[in-house]
Amino acid sequence: MARRLERMLADYEEQLFRHAEQARNPTQQTVHFETLRSVRVNRSDLIPRFLHELERSLSGIRRPAVKAAEAPHPVAGFGHLRLVEDEVVTEAGALRAMSVRHEARCSLPLLLLGQRFGVLAGSPAIEAEYLPVGPQQLSRIVAEASHVLQISQEARLELFHSFDTHVLGGYAHLVEALNGLLAQEGVLPNLSYVPLRTRPVNPVAAAASAQRAPAGQRAATPPAPALQRPHTGWLGDEDAGDGKDEDGVTFPLLQELLAGRSDLIGKLRPEVSPPLRQQMSPTDVQAALEAQQSLSRTPRPGPTGLSDLRQTLLAHGRRKYGEAITLSQEDSDAIELLGMLYAELARDVRRESSSSSLLERLQVPLLRVALQDHGFFARTHHPARQLLNAVAESGASWLADDERDPVLEDHLKRAVDHVVEHYRGDPSVFAAANQPLQDHLHAMARKAEVSERRHIEAARGKEKLEVSKRRAKEVLNQLIGPRVLPRFTHALLDQAWTDVLTLTLLRNGEDSEAWQRQQEDTRSIIAATCDGVAAPKGLEQRVMQGLGLVGYHGEEAALIAGRLCASGAQSSEDPGSRTELAMKLKARARLGEQAQNDKAPLPPRDEAEEACFQQVSQLPFGTWFEFVTNQQGDVVRRRLAWFSSITGHVLFVNQRGQRVDEQTLDSLARMMAKNQARVVTATRGRLIDRAWQATLSALRNFAHPARNAEVSK
Repeated sequence: MARRLERMLADYEEQLFRHAEQARNPTQQTVHFETLRSVRVNRSDLIPRFLHELERSLSGIRRPAVKAAEAPHPVAGFGHLRLVEDEVVTEAGALRAMSVRHEARCSLPLLLLGQRFGVLAGSPAIEAEYLPVGPQQLSRIVAEASHVLQISQEARLELFHSFDTHVLGGYAHLVEALNGLLAQEGVLPNLSYVPLRTRPVNPVAAAASAQRAPAGQRAATPPAPALQRPHTGWLGDEDAGDGKDEDGVTFPLLQELLAGRSDLIGKLRPEVSPPLRQQMSPTDVQAALEAQQSLSRTPRPGPTGLSDLRQTLLAHGRRKYGEAITLSQEDSDAIELLGMLYAELARDVRRESSSSSLLERLQVPLLRVALQDHGFFARTHHPARQLLNAVAESGASWLADDERDPVLEDHLKRAVDHVVEHYRGDPSVFAAANQPLQDHLHAMARKAEVSERRHIEAARGKEKLEVSKRRAKEVLNQLIGPRVLPRFTHALLDQAWTDVLTLTLLRNGEDSEAWQRQQEDTRSIIAATCDGVAAPKGLEQRVMQGLGLVGYHGEEAALIAGRLCASGAQSSEDPGSRTELAMKLKARARLGEQAQNDKAPLPPRDEAEEACFQQVSQLPFGTWFEFVTNQQGDVVRRRLAWFSSITGHVLFVNQRGQRVDEQTLDSLARMMAKNQARVVTATRGRLIDRAWQATLSALRNFAHPARNAEVSK
């Protein structure tokens, strides 16, 4: 934490210096330099103050937190209102937005951490808002500690932005580390939460099977693996994949798997063993690759694969040593692994995309990294691996044609150019090239979140309207009861007046006086129509006012109100005007009505479709789906932004957070049962992870030739 705070202060000082250099007038420049001077004088006090407050917060976890609902408060009144400065509101809003964003990203790890801190505190689980190491508490601490810098409110807001970037930017890793540490120390070591079942099961059969199983066996049943959780991250999110390195996957193990593959291929295609040759030294290999890298600074026509690079290395060694040579086993295995990884990536990258050429240019620098650092294959957050994933995903086959982003492609090209131009064996070159790219990807993800949130709010508004409409129809049917209304009057109530009831319920709620008054007016309308009871005074005027709220005005509203408030004898007169009014109603768009094609009712869901329906109903918002688009099996990815368990409506957005499709839970479940749609799991969320898992799977299949032979029989 202290190191992150140091980086934050260093970056903050650089920002202040840049602001001073770019100031438009001497006054602004003086203000920035004065702020910079104050920060440099007092910065040594900030980190100790921050750590002291954090320690005090941790030491007080056994003291009960006073929640807002429990705190004593005076009776509301004008005497207790006061004006506050704008900066107080602005600063509180900035801290709140920063905290909420990180709480949303780390909701599951924070939930588990709250459970563990509850054990330490001897209390129920601690909510994220009151967690001593939660985003809100850390934000409050930095706000309190920043007073020692003696800077203005505007400068403090910039400091909070640096805190968000350099300290909370790695908050997901901090929470995971804290959970891991507490688990190792015996604090709820087996605590886990899996939001997605690995496969659909029949609940009744599962319950019966669990009852038949012995108690000890039921207790020993392992939980569903967390690797099967759905993929919910955006491109560029640090938690877009499962976030974990490959446990137990070491380079010696990979070499063993490659050896098994080579042995099996040798048995199927026997060849004469090659003669013993001198091995090319690692220094010469790197020198040859550096020469090849200098050539790749200018793209050449025609694809160049890892096998071509191997032949280039051998040719270089033959010229240097004057005889045929060979590569060491480690170098040969690293080249083969990278070649298999590239082959898997090529399956999901469109050949016509710019990513294809960028991937080709990255081959030589990536091979140099893989030869020097074998951890490249297993470390999820390796900078070279992150860059490879970003380049590949920008041209992924699951992206629609309209999702191409020229700005992102420009960032990718600059990152690849930087690596090809400057890499000389220093891994920090990849980190330097990757950082601006990752910053851009994070900015894209935040924009997509904002766009998605707007569409979700709109969808929720539609749901509220739909729920209100259903309730209005239900109340209307209850008020009519067994009575038989004239057909035309029933049509007016069912169309025009139902819209009035819907709007009243939507705006005011069921407990409001306006809703109760509308129900009384509805009873009066029904009584006047069916029972010949005279309409109360003012009813027709109130009906006209209600109709005006839903778009009926003037003569049309007066005509409908007159029909609704007339007695049964009066309502049967003038069939010509009745026909004209009916035609107007038919042509008018109703409140919240959407153009829908009349579809034949679908048959009940079968067992597989019902299992998929239950699975979808339990998915978290943000889950990514892959939809099959044609008979060739091409897919496109869509994000399940929101769904309603009441109306069954489902909202899908694309990588930019733009609404691209609306379905129902039922139709989505039927598509899943037919394998036309599938959930993207965390292990297959990022393209690099997907390709690497396929590579490992292929190697492990070769490692079990006997089992494969049985399967082939």
